[in-house]
Amino acid sequence: MNQIVISGIQQLGIGVSNVAEAWKWYRKYLGMDIKVFEESATAALMLPYTGGVPQKRHAVLALNMSGGGGFEIWQYTERTPQPPKFVPALGDLGIFAAKIKARDVLKTHAWFTAEQLNVSAVATDPAGRAHFFLTDPYSNIFQVIESDNWYVNEKKNTGSVYGVIIGVTDIGKSVKVYSDILGYDQVVSDTTSKFPDFSTLNGGDAAFRRVILKNSKPRLGAFAKLFGNSEIELVQVEGRVPRQLFENRYWGDLGFIHLCYDIQGMDALKTECARLGSPFTVDSSTSLGNSFDMGEAAGHFSYIEDPDGTLIEFVETHKVPILKKFGWYLNLRKRNPAKHLPDFIVKMLGISKVKD
Repeated sequence: MNQIVISGIQQLGIGVSNVAEAWKWYRKYLGMDIKVFEESATAALMLPYTGGVPQKRHAVLALNMSGGGGFEIWQYTERTPQPPKFVPALGDLGIFAAKIKARDVLKTHAWFTAEQLNVSAVATDPAGRAHFFLTDPYSNIFQVIESDNWYVNEKKNTGSVYGVIIGVTDIGKSVKVYSDILGYDQVVSDTTSKFPDFSTLNGGDAAFRRVILKNSKPRLGAFAKLFGNSEIELVQVEGRVPRQLFENRYWGDLGFIHLCYDIQGMDALKTECARLGSPFTVDSSTSLGNSFDMGEAAGHFSYIEDPDGTLIEFVETHKVPILKKFGWYLNLRKRNPAKHLPDFIVKMLGISKVKD
């Protein structure tokens, strides 16, 4: 297939030390209660990022039916996942924070405050939107930001992944990846200053060039309506040399390990990424053929790096469980890759809801 379809953020990878504990917290406070798959396996193809050695891991892919990308909650099972060797500061290179959308920022902030969670005060970003920062028990930072882009009204305070804040060294170079490849072609704001809403973050009192990018057109593809629109916020710190968030660590160690996009047209995308100077660094088809098995799902995955080494994953989903109890798995290879799935099929994912 020659058509490239990027349907949106499928998931954000989060390295943790205890999948069950972390997922329970994310279910309670961020509504991530739909289990797409859960499996234990060996990450055999990520050798460039795992010390050249296959690593065993346990992972859960969880969604929130309110809309947004999911979490791939990821844990090493035969080594102790490592934290950064320093306290990350805003502007350090990589995914510094995840964006989580909220229907009512003030209401959500009040609930989190009542629950004695680690939250900043409510502030506004350069686009005038209300938001605040939430730090989970594992030192991961989430920007909870207002949004009007939803899939199902589950009466939850939040949806799921709406984007990320990424530290870069040269926004001009980075924009070529996030705009030309990933389709964030609309500049919402581009400002260089000290930002009051960053002041509560470590290193946030510095001056930054801060660029917020969105996709100007609705995403296409099977699950595009569920994933919804998203945004990338690039921050370039002034006055200090930023450090790599995964410096001397492995992919899968603690923190935000990758940003993953649901796509169709992997072969054409591979050609396009190479043309634009961001070749695949991992490609599952070179070892596993045209489709890999994730236990309850199947597909083709690959990775590229942005100019500062931040990992972007692409997953071309071939099979996804809809009604596992009855053996119904949806084969996405037999349909128009740009067409949305009927809502009633997507909403069947809700049958896999985990209740505490």
